[in-house]
Amino acid sequence: MGSGEGRAPRRGRARGNPGSFDGLHRSCKEVFPPQMEGVKLIVTKTLSSHFQVTHTVHMSTLGPSGYRFNATFLGDRQLGPTEVFPTLLGDMDSAGSLNAQVLQLLGERLRTKAVFQAQRSRFVTWQFDAEYRGDDCTAALTLGNPDLLAGSGILVAHFLQSVTARLVLGAELVYHRRPGEEGAILTLAGKYSAPNWEATLNVGYGGAHASYYHRANEQVQVGVELEANPRLQESSFAFGYQLNLPRANAVFRGLLDSSWSVGGVLEKRLPPLPVTLALGAFLNHRRDRFHCGFGVTVA
Repeated sequence: MGSGEGRAPRRGRARGNPGSFDGLHRSCKEVFPPQMEGVKLIVTKTLSSHFQVTHTVHMSTLGPSGYRFNATFLGDRQLGPTEVFPTLLGDMDSAGSLNAQVLQLLGERLRTKAVFQAQRSRFVTWQFDAEYRGDDCTAALTLGNPDLLAGSGILVAHFLQSVTARLVLGAELVYHRRPGEEGAILTLAGKYSAPNWEATLNVGYGGAHASYYHRANEQVQVGVELEANPRLQESSFAFGYQLNLPRANAVFRGLLDSSWSVGGVLEKRLPPLPVTLALGAFLNHRRDRFHCGFGVTVA
């Protein structure tokens, strides 16, 4: 009997769908703390299995203060933890600005989205997206602010391909046109995923964007971002980290960047109450600016 007989044949790991182009740097970005300033109260009320509303009151000393109302409708078809179709989102603030989104699934692989933004009863943005997700690839097309009479608009095309189970390659093409101006920008992208880390790179005419995410253990995650723009001769660097404290029902996120800014946000859940407290502080040493924020979320 040969040495190879009786052994199970080797099978390569499934490549899987690479996800969306906008989500390439998501793992790294989620490590960084959200900017906080002033006092914010968020109250979310679930009215049924399909409908929920959110009330947000923000009081700020640096920017405008106001009230924001959000309504969300979720359909019956769920493809993942965060993907439910159809989904309707409506958001309005006290200044009269309105944002609306409609997400629909036209087939097992085709997703569509429409986005509308209005300010003071005047449309300022309308956008239409179509995304196809194959077994190992994703193709998307976005049309923004189309105006057939003026001959203007923005067209964005994305494509991602899972070359192996860990390597994803793709490209983004942005074409814009308006009276007297026309141009296109091509960006190449690549992402390598290991069991505990991810490295992502975008390179194009507009510059380069690189990120590295590492999950040290269940409690510690770190992320590094580097952006460079040769045309403007500008570059930036940022380091972020996240500490999960399950016994304390708390999560801490911190950052340090090349503009000499340091900051952090601590989120603390108060079970059995449906309340989460957030406290953040940010200091820019170069500009000698400091701001802090406090938030309460009831959901």
